[in-house]
Amino acid sequence: MKPGNKNDMYESLGVSKEALDFGRTVEAELYSRFKDIDETAEYNQLKVIKGMQDNCVSDIHFAATTGYGYNDLGRDTLENVYASVFHGESALVRPQLVSGTHALHVALSGNLRPGDELLSPVGKPYDTLEEVIGIRESAGSLKEYGVTYRQVDLLEDGSFDFDNIAKAINDNTKLVTIQRSKGYAVRPTLSVERIGELISFIKNRKPEVICMVDNCYGEFVETIEPMDVGADLMVGSLIKNPGGGLAPIGGYIVGTQECVDRASYRLSAPGIGKEVGASLGMNQPFYQGLFLAPAVVAGALKGAIFAANVYERLGFDVAPNGRESRHDIIQSITFGTPEGVIAFCKGIQKAAPVDSFVTPEPWDMPGYDSQVIMAAGAFIQGSSIELSADGPIKPPYSAYFQGGLTWYHAKLGILKSLQQLLDDGVLKKL
Repeated sequence: MKPGNKNDMYESLGVSKEALDFGRTVEAELYSRFKDIDETAEYNQLKVIKGMQDNCVSDIHFAATTGYGYNDLGRDTLENVYASVFHGESALVRPQLVSGTHALHVALSGNLRPGDELLSPVGKPYDTLEEVIGIRESAGSLKEYGVTYRQVDLLEDGSFDFDNIAKAINDNTKLVTIQRSKGYAVRPTLSVERIGELISFIKNRKPEVICMVDNCYGEFVETIEPMDVGADLMVGSLIKNPGGGLAPIGGYIVGTQECVDRASYRLSAPGIGKEVGASLGMNQPFYQGLFLAPAVVAGALKGAIFAANVYERLGFDVAPNGRESRHDIIQSITFGTPEGVIAFCKGIQKAAPVDSFVTPEPWDMPGYDSQVIMAAGAFIQGSSIELSADGPIKPPYSAYFQGGLTWYHAKLGILKSLQQLLDDGVLKKL
């Protein structure tokens, strides 16, 4: 291998000339799309820097606390930064929020009481929330605590069913949950503008209702966020977009002071709330991850657009398609067979810097109603802002691709997935 020769390097990583040439043809057509992504990333980078400067971030804020964590200046300042960046009145940003699902559970259970009703106007939420809500029976669900649930599905074209949403809002409707990303559903991801239209419609009918947005995978994809269009709560995971690949754990809740305070009483205890919760040395990667997040999200978006255009050209159904605007980092590709999903995930795994030598297999993952295959050779376990792919082994047999801390890694992942589909005979030629 000649030093400095990029073609040789791709070949050494198992990418054939056929796959590389195909990818380059697609990439050459995406220059203007990539330039637009860089413009958004630049704006969001400036927004994060301003949030840090306005809150006078200093190296003293990186110090660790233990025990109860009283007077943790770094933790409190970080939460002020999140509130500033995402335009909320208050925020919880904690390593004690162990996942996005946990953060959503804390926000929901903190703001709902027995007899209240939870409404989803965008159809069934992500699989792991089914047991939180009680759609699937589970100990400790909201249903067990007397919270009822109602949903209104999107119309066939992906638009909101405003007539039935209006009918669903009743005296008991306390909180409306809006999932921005599609999860494993085959429906459009919601733009912030569309979320704002939905919130405005709901607030016009019941102004006091709490509107919560599950913003996982959506942070920094656009120049505005759900709090800018009337959301009362915005929730996400730090091992997705806002952690920038550096946060080793954690979740966030941003919103009105009252809503965040109620969530904090559920996270710790009534009467204690945000006052406790040691940062345990996590502050520095939390700050630095947020700083890097706009650039990291830009790389992931480029990878998603590249994947859409590659697989669309090969005749597969992709969502979003290769030309649509983007509102999260997830790209779905429908293969129609289990073999396609499995080969795709095997290829993504082979592109990983960690555990590239292992082979992912479908398994009975807790919280899901079918076997799921996951490819994730990540520095942080389960981090889906890093290059990853997963999918349920059930019709229509779609794989969901996301992440890549750099565009170059995301590109390699897609090229390796193509190569694996060729090697396994799912694709005969490019």
